[in-house]
Amino acid sequence: MDINDFRGFLTAVVFIAFVGIWAWAWSARRKKDFEASAALPLEEDDYITNNKRENI
Repeated sequence: MDINDFRGFLTAVVFIAFVGIWAWAWSARRKKDFEASAALPLEEDDYITNNKRENI
């Protein structure tokens, strides 16, 4: 076993990990979490609205 065999094995492991993370991120169970995260920049901060300050 030389360095090229190790590189090939490592490439295969990283590719399998990438596909696993991709499948996890695109699963239907994650859709609700991602939609909530996407809406965060559009929500107002409680501190600003409660203290009636426009800019900090």
